[in-house]
Amino acid sequence: MAGRSLRSVIQRLRMSLCLPRSLDREEHGDDELSRLPARLLDVLERTYDLGFTAFGGPPVHFHIFHRRFVEGQGKPPWIDEQTYQETFAVAQLLPGPLSTKILFNIVVMRAGYIPAIMVFLLWSLPGAIGMYALSLGVHQLSDTLPSPVYAFLSGLNAATVGIVALAAVQLSRKAIADRLTRALVVFGGCAGLLYNALWYFSVLLIGAGIITVLWDIYIPMLRRLICKHRTQRPSLGNVEMGKEDEITEVSRRGEENGSISSVHSRPPSCASEKDSTHTQVLRPVSDTTTCSQEVKPPMDSPAYGISARAGLALVIMFFALFAIFITLRGVLANPPLALDLFNNMFLAGTMIFGGGPVVIPLLREYVVQPGWVTSRDFILGLAIIQAFPGPNFNFAVYLGSLTIASGGISVSGSLFGAILAFLGIFTPGMWLTFGFQSIWRTLRNQKVAISVLRGVNATAVGFVYTAVYRIWQVGYLTPAQSQGRSLGDEPWWLAVAATTFTLVEWFQFPPPIAIILGGITGLGWWGAVMRQ
Repeated sequence: MAGRSLRSVIQRLRMSLCLPRSLDREEHGDDELSRLPARLLDVLERTYDLGFTAFGGPPVHFHIFHRRFVEGQGKPPWIDEQTYQETFAVAQLLPGPLSTKILFNIVVMRAGYIPAIMVFLLWSLPGAIGMYALSLGVHQLSDTLPSPVYAFLSGLNAATVGIVALAAVQLSRKAIADRLTRALVVFGGCAGLLYNALWYFSVLLIGAGIITVLWDIYIPMLRRLICKHRTQRPSLGNVEMGKEDEITEVSRRGEENGSISSVHSRPPSCASEKDSTHTQVLRPVSDTTTCSQEVKPPMDSPAYGISARAGLALVIMFFALFAIFITLRGVLANPPLALDLFNNMFLAGTMIFGGGPVVIPLLREYVVQPGWVTSRDFILGLAIIQAFPGPNFNFAVYLGSLTIASGGISVSGSLFGAILAFLGIFTPGMWLTFGFQSIWRTLRNQKVAISVLRGVNATAVGFVYTAVYRIWQVGYLTPAQSQGRSLGDEPWWLAVAATTFTLVEWFQFPPPIAIILGGITGLGWWGAVMRQ
């Protein structure tokens, strides 16, 4: 009902401003979208509900964004597949909340920075307000909760594992196009399982980008040079050109035309490539003389925003501010609690690459180890955030509120801590995204940049499998072990995760309903088994 009411309000605003019902560029051109009120309404109509309905964390958000902005769901799409894959990979290269950066960049390309800031607030504030309200309730709780509450939370976590696992599979289908990307997905998943540190995930992404550049550009170049050297031998007369010489000649013509050879080690051939059934646009374009399928150029979008020079200045300003906060952190022996909290959140927002799977252990170190938040309250908030819509970085709002409350300030004053944590955790990623968006417009057509993004995209998909493992390892909550234990200790939770995966994949259950059903099944398990 609320959604229908809001849609009717938007339609009335369109009528009052004499705007068309549809603002698709193909139907009306860019004139209507050049006006700010039209752009705001266009964006609001497509995104107003995301902050209330996007459950399941970043992996699920990626799927939601793809369906809404690439597939369109019955409406004109905003971006194409290649642009979405680029946006996903670029967001991985920058620190901060992953799904938030992707949504922000998509809206910037569609309507500009002012509508993107509006969408950021609509996207993040509902979950942030809910987490702040949760912190007020948790602050009043006793040390041990009733057993049914732990069962309900464990069910939520088990269902979330199923949702995230499904999102990982769906993302893999889009990221894998050849043997290299398949290997990078496996590499990202396994590497994320084996080790966890601040610098680790960013190094993995950079390494994957370097490997892909070598594979796509320099190894084929070296192979062509070797083939050319072999063909430069004394002529034996008018001998008919063999098959190998034909391939070499094709490669030579492709090199002269400025095209890039196939990413595979063998000569490119659409008919022989087994992986051609997968959709992959973040790869070099092969020679059109050897492959009839051509990669479409990305959709054109208005050049909203700032210049590349201004974007570079913003990036430099950010790192200057970051250096100031790092200096204060090292110089001040006993800083005020509020400054210490903001400093920790700002540092976390700057050092986190890979989104939600990485933020959890880092925030635990920054708020539990100093004694600001208890382990039980941390795990309790971690379980609840899985059932909240919007970005997982809203978890910082919950932690900031509890931190200020632990310092002796009144519970009502903890709102200040929640705001500090919100600004600290979101500012770095959004600031860098704001500045880098203009820089990326000048880089996106470069061969090296496209190749780097191809490797980063595949490795980042592997990180999603890491998220499945992280939640699985701490998802089972009991009164005796409120810090969390493996869901594998109770087979029931495996059944819940598998059922959730099946309901969403095969029966098109909405993820929010599937997660809530997981919590209800947890209560049913407690009533049938544990209550005795």
